[in-house]
Order: sequence, then C-alpha cells, then structure tokens
Amino acid sequence: MVKKLYVGNMGYDTTEDALRALFAGVGEVESVTIITDRRSGRPKGFGFVEMATEEEAQAAISQLNGTTLDDRQINVAEARPQRPRSDRGGGGRRGGRRSWDD
Repeated sequence: MVKKLYVGNMGYDTTEDALRALFAGVGEVESVTIITDRRSGRPKGFGFVEMATEEEAQAAISQLNGTTLDDRQINVAEARPQRPRSDRGGGGRRGGRRSWDD
C-alpha cells in the first residue's frame, strides 16, 4: 500500500529528481511532487513523496528526518489527509454571496 510523506523545509532550488534520489536510497519511490506557487511558479519549500510500502515510509521518516538536502535540514513526516476544498463562491470581504432579499 502506497504511503504519502510530507517533506518540509526544502531549499527553493531542490528538484524532484534530487528528492527522488534521496528517498530511493531508503526504498521504492512511487511519486514525488514539489508544491509550487500558482502565480509565480516558484517552489514553496515543501512537497510530498509516496513510498511503495508502509515499512519503507517509516524507514524514510526515521532515516531522513533532520538530514540535510541542498544545505537545508529537511523535515519528513507522515502526510495528513487532504482537507476537502470549500465550494464557496464569491470574493469580497465576507467571502460569500449575499442575496438582496436578506
């Protein structure tokens, strides 16, 4: 079963290939994603790595948390489940729509 890990405090120059190579030393890597800003396209300094098994994920956490990658001490932990996005509309100060009948 694939296990998703959060990787934080990464340098802005860290590539998905470098992250994959680091985690591949511990076990089989299913996927690597570095999160980027929508507007600028620049990395936000964190990402996610999916390991092939729970055992490999736990090994990656214990072996790689606190290690240095691209001159930064990275944080590795089990990823939290993604929260569902709100389906609210509108913008403005209130963040929602207002009916004129209110």
